Amino acid sequence: MKNKQVTFEDWGLIDYKEAWDKQEALFSGTVELKTTIRNLKSVTEGDEYQDYAATPNYLIFCEHPHVYTLGKSGKYEHLLLDDAGLKEKKASYYPINRGGDITYHGPGQIVGYPILDLDNFFTDIHLYLRTLEEAVILTLADYGLHAGRYPGYTGVWFDADNERARKICALGVRCSRWVTMHGFAFNINPDLEYFKYIVPCGIDDKDVTSMQRELGRTVDNNEVKEILKKHISVLFGMEIA
Repeated sequence: MKNKQVTFEDWGLIDYKEAWDKQEALFSGTVELKTTIRNLKSVTEGDEYQDYAATPNYLIFCEHPHVYTLGKSGKYEHLLLDDAGLKEKKASYYPINRGGDITYHGPGQIVGYPILDLDNFFTDIHLYLRTLEEAVILTLADYGLHAGRYPGYTGVWFDADNERARKICALGVRCSRWVTMHGFAFNINPDLEYFKYIVPCGIDDKDVTSMQRELGRTVDNNEVKEILKKHISVLFGMEIA
């Protein structure tokens, strides 16, 4: 039996390290519980193992103060600020344990951290990424914005097939024993100047954009959160509480 119930939490504006620690606690707790259940099933019922109903799932939304994070496959030189520059911009920096290169988080983004046991949904990390992308694409479509994917890259893009290509949502995840953490950063009304101080996602010849820039107006973050949450829940078949 698969557990489709997902606990939703909005952490608001939260320090990146504090959010990372909270994520790690939820992630580690789920992995440990899953291991315990697996061992119990192995002892009591042999090698057959199907019941993951006891493993929890979480969907976290939040925003962060200005911060740059570097994934495991990234290059430090893609951060174009030294310590003095980071201090001047009131930004912090963390090398972290997700995939991908460097990215920026800041006020005006929706940062999403799905902490899911994919055994409750589907065990395909590529499908997982594509499904998160699809939720963002559908959310943008609700605002009359036509976005899509850029072949060979993760994330959500506008005009991916020409020189005007620009990214509106970045993805970077960690997955262990089919439990996920980290997630996506969706640009709603951020200060796009902060992207000039990095090589975003290691891509030096493409632009970064936001809903505010594409629509020419400020967008209600809370409204977007509700629409995005709905699309994520439908696409994954979640029961969000």
